Amino acid sequence: MNRYSVWKYLLMAAALIIGFFYALPNFFGELPAVQISSAKATVKLDADVFQKVEQTLALNRIQTRGLTFERLSPNPSLWVRLADTDTQLRVKELLSKSLNPDASDPAYMVALNLQSASPAWLRALYARPMYLGLDLRGGVHFQLQVDMAGALAKKLDALANGARALLRERAIRSGGIRRVDQQIVIPFTNRDSAEKARAALSSDISELQWQISKADADKGISLTGALAPEARAAMQKNALQQNILTLSKRVNELGVAEPLVQQQGADRIIVELPGVQDTAKAKDIIGRTATLEARLADPDAPRFPNLNDPVPPGDELFTQGRDAPALLKKDLIFSGERIVDAGAGFNERQQPVVRIRLDGAGGRALRSVSREHIGKPMAMVLFEKGKGEVLTVATIQSELGEHFEISGLASTQAANDLALLLRAGSLAAPMEMIEERTIGPSLGKDNIQKGVASVLYGFAAITLFMLVYYALFGVFSVLALALNLLLLVAILSVLQATLTLPGIAAIALTLGMAIDANVLINERIREELRAGAPPHTAISLGFKNAWATIFDSNVTTLIAGLALLAFGAGPVRGFAVVHCIGILTSMFSAVFFARGLVNLWHGRRRGLKSLAIGQVWRPDHTLPY
Repeated sequence: MNRYSVWKYLLMAAALIIGFFYALPNFFGELPAVQISSAKATVKLDADVFQKVEQTLALNRIQTRGLTFERLSPNPSLWVRLADTDTQLRVKELLSKSLNPDASDPAYMVALNLQSASPAWLRALYARPMYLGLDLRGGVHFQLQVDMAGALAKKLDALANGARALLRERAIRSGGIRRVDQQIVIPFTNRDSAEKARAALSSDISELQWQISKADADKGISLTGALAPEARAAMQKNALQQNILTLSKRVNELGVAEPLVQQQGADRIIVELPGVQDTAKAKDIIGRTATLEARLADPDAPRFPNLNDPVPPGDELFTQGRDAPALLKKDLIFSGERIVDAGAGFNERQQPVVRIRLDGAGGRALRSVSREHIGKPMAMVLFEKGKGEVLTVATIQSELGEHFEISGLASTQAANDLALLLRAGSLAAPMEMIEERTIGPSLGKDNIQKGVASVLYGFAAITLFMLVYYALFGVFSVLALALNLLLLVAILSVLQATLTLPGIAAIALTLGMAIDANVLINERIREELRAGAPPHTAISLGFKNAWATIFDSNVTTLIAGLALLAFGAGPVRGFAVVHCIGILTSMFSAVFFARGLVNLWHGRRRGLKSLAIGQVWRPDHTLPY
């Protein structure tokens, strides 16, 4: 009656062992570390960098706690773990000079950070500690304001380029296209041309409302386009979302565990970077401006020009990047904001290529230019901090449009890298940093100590009550509660969830809710004993009858937790994650694991006469059972 199958005991043992090992890294703390990552899109970390770091450390006789190379992270990084912060600062200075001979144009980013102090054998099992939020770990908090006027100007400039290409394609002559304040103005010599242009532009550039001005004897007729109110609202929303997406990609370069990048209000973005010590480097990464451009290469210039030769008029010399040096035309074909998608693949000859899809305006501009320059080279250039790096130079084989391919790449990895760069995009609008707040690690450490103390004190109080009130069955309940806490921490660690102060509050709440299930079970067993049931029968019926109540109460609480998870944000969402996981682990530990402990202790005792479950008062007020 009260016996488990062997597989159930094996499941209990597996839960205990796995929970222990995956919760263990959280108790080792963190070590000061120096993180090395690529500062340019065209520079990769490789074995040569690893070797150079080792040589620099050996030459300066610096002892480390280990070097690790994280290749699978969003931005591959090399970590140097150190014993103290003084050595950390010294190593950062040495490696910055060694890896970046030109300080004004660094190829690698060397930043201060923290890394788990767990041993290598735990890391080999992919056992990692939970991420800690800004309130527990310390770090930096930025509030950025998006320049919507700048976003509007950028959008109108792009629409003006599209209108220029469309009128050229339709052979409609105009007096030039220019942006005046928040409008696009196109002068014409006669009304017929203006009407044709309005019809063409209204169908292809629907974001703008086009109107023809009244005839003027001196200035002729002008066609003006202004953003429609719904298009303006959509543009502002898209600009904000694109900036959030771009910032999320950039903060990955800092190796931050669970950074927070979210919208606040209509035009502001909050960025929180837990654990970041180098705030200057964080501001540099967040404020970086990156733009992708397509340009024609000068077909009359040599493929790799001499750097000392004079630059022809209308050209620009680029010395950085994969296909540099190169002489490129200054005229822009299209920019990165016109790229809808980019992906790596293979052509019919099984050579690696990058397939690019542009929006309508970008496709028209490229079609117009490529039609006149078949057989001539076109380059893709990435601009960061005002410096351009040539990503690739490819020959135009035929007339191009919204869909085209870049071939001639060295390898499949090169195609994947280029596609990633093309998809990354740039900021849709400039931003201004209006608030910066730093939370020191000492404050975070104090919050951790207080949070852990509250959980431990709560656990101790529950343990004392259960042992006094339920005797041996209180011991079973406390062991099940300990497993619940262990599994909760282990699952949060495996999921790499971020623990914050509200999360610690959720853990404390979970302890109280989890022990409630054991209280229900123990009281049900007492009721069966009062009714005169034998001990084995009382145990079986007690667990069976309590299950329905436990299930109902946990499901309703889980629904509330899922609602917080779906509609909450920030700290509320962190609380909900821990709360929901805690409900699931409590149902396993309080019912399945606690029953296993009871069965293991009492299951094989055939002549069981009594249970150590505290005072069981009978209705006739006889002595305790």
